[in-house]
This record gives sequence, structure tokens and C-alpha cells, in this order.
Amino acid sequence: MHNRVWVLGLLATIVLSGARCDRRPSGSTDAPSTTATAQQDDVEPVTISIYHVAPGQHLAFLSWMADREQIAAEAGAPTTQWYVHLSGDSWDYLAIAPPTTDAQDDAIERIASARGLTVGPAAAIEFRTMIASHTDTEAAGPLTAAEIVSAIRSYDAE
Repeated sequence: MHNRVWVLGLLATIVLSGARCDRRPSGSTDAPSTTATAQQDDVEPVTISIYHVAPGQHLAFLSWMADREQIAAEAGAPTTQWYVHLSGDSWDYLAIAPPTTDAQDDAIERIASARGLTVGPAAAIEFRTMIASHTDTEAAGPLTAAEIVSAIRSYDAE
């Protein structure tokens, strides 16, 4: 509970300090800002998903995701970063996905449907046959600890 309150406070601080969620084109090579204020202006929410795959479904899950990842790339959506569990907690895969636009979402659904892949609620049901559980969390970053402190202090000063 304490962590949830802190995260909500941080996100409120960033939003109230004038941060905006600019979309940069996929593959943008803009250098990260070096000041806390400039970095806050570039903060883009991401979705962090943690997957616990159903026993025996790892290859099916990864293939399902790879098919949709290819379609997302064709639709111009930003690339999702994937992490594979090696040791420690019980998750299997972690994905960090930048936001997509409504136009990208529509294109993804249109391409998937044209290729005979499931879409909409049927895709959600199909997806759930391959996982034991998953969580999706929206997060702001990447930020340094110093940038977070600066955002909090600038909010407190207002």
C-alpha cells in the first residue's frame, strides 16, 4: 500500500508540474534531456506487463505475441521491450510497451483481421488460454532518482 501511495503521488507530481506525454516517432534518436525539468517534459507513460504463462503454453504464447508484434511494427506502433525470467520471482516474461495512437490501434486490428488472426474480445479470450495470470501497470519514466526529487520539490514550491 505504501508503494502505491508513493507512485500515485509521484505521477500526480509529474502531471501537475506540467509534464506532457509527447509521442516521438518509433526509432527516434533524440538524446535524453540532461535537466530534470526538460526530462519531465519528455516523460511518456508506458505499460509494464508481467506474464505468468500457463504450463506447456510458453511457445504458443511467444508465437502469439510475435505475430502481433510484427503486425504492430507494420502499423507503425513503437516496439515493445521484452524480458525473460532467469531467476528470482515467479514471472515468466515482462514487457514494457510505449503508448500507441488510436490510428495505430485501428491499423493493428485491421491488419490482424485481414490475416485471419483473432481480434477484439475473441483475441482476449484466446490470449487467456495461454496464461495463468498477468498484470498491466502504467508507469512514468525512465527517470533518475534526482529527476524525481526535483519534480517533487518543484511541485512543493508552487
